[in-house]
Amino acid sequence: MLTLTNLQIAVAVVVVTLITFACRIAPFALLRGRSTSPLLGFLSSAMPLGVMVVLVAYTLGDVGTAPAAWLPAVAGIAATAGLHLWRRAIGLSLIGGTGTYVVISLLLT
Repeated sequence: MLTLTNLQIAVAVVVVTLITFACRIAPFALLRGRSTSPLLGFLSSAMPLGVMVVLVAYTLGDVGTAPAAWLPAVAGIAATAGLHLWRRAIGLSLIGGTGTYVVISLLLT
């Protein structure tokens, strides 16, 4: 078993902290002054839909054919989409969709 010293742990924490901070600040530093870019305009309109398509595909990727497996996922996705289209509130959409998924999962088990 590998044992790390306190100094090695501290150095690892500092390195991870610096990398995390750099990754968080990089988009703001790189995009400064480019607000009129046509590419950024396109990405800001297309990315939310693209991200949602990827999340839905990931959610449904391992779902089986039994109703207890796919019904909660489909109901949660439908509730999330419906609440978002109705109120345009991300918090409500996420909580409502997650709640729907959990309740239906519990009812079907």
